[in-house]
Amino acid sequence: MTAIEIRELHGLAEMDALRRTAGAVWGGSASDMVSSDFLMALAHAGGYIAGAFDDDRMVGCSFGILAKHGQQWCLHSHITGVVPELQNSGLGARLKFHQRDWARDKGLTAITWTFDPLVRRNGWFNLQRLGARAIEYHVNFYGALNDDINGSGETDRLLAWWDVVPAPTKDFGSGEPSITIPTPDDIVTLRRLDPTAAHEWRLSMRDRLGPLLTAHDVVGMNNNGDYILRTKDAR
Repeated sequence: MTAIEIRELHGLAEMDALRRTAGAVWGGSASDMVSSDFLMALAHAGGYIAGAFDDDRMVGCSFGILAKHGQQWCLHSHITGVVPELQNSGLGARLKFHQRDWARDKGLTAITWTFDPLVRRNGWFNLQRLGARAIEYHVNFYGALNDDINGSGETDRLLAWWDVVPAPTKDFGSGEPSITIPTPDDIVTLRRLDPTAAHEWRLSMRDRLGPLLTAHDVVGMNNNGDYILRTKDAR
């Protein structure tokens, strides 16, 4: 994977390539989620836009905008994705670490992004692999996206928070008891095979996890695929 180069993008042709790569990652109309002219404006204004290249082919992409949460300036990552044949190769983590280095160089304190709480593999990657935590729950955040991953259902999202300089890991030990919330094995397949069951998962997650995020953060995931929650002041 070291042969693949990750770098910031410049020029209209590379913005067009990012849109094509997004279509390859998410399918459906994902290539139309953003226009090339907007990406050019975002790059000119100092936003983060990057691609991963295998020779001349873009095989991963990411872009984000400046955001403020409370008194902290952050990079909000809107999309980060890798083409299907290179998923689970480590390239996704490399893209996120490239983001982290960029944010640190700009003097930002954290990176935020949203993810579907029903997609277990994304939860594991964000919480366990990267060490982010989920701090907010948003109901039907984007509306129907109609792509190959999200389908046409409601798009509830968790907001991930990833410190640019990692905070010291706290050992909870046998102190405060944790709350665990289960996730489905493979919600993407379930959406395709049984949309009714997938929607029931959505409502269950919304009812169980959503209210808890007022006083808790999602700080990890166990080997069963359950989210682990701790009170916000315990981290």
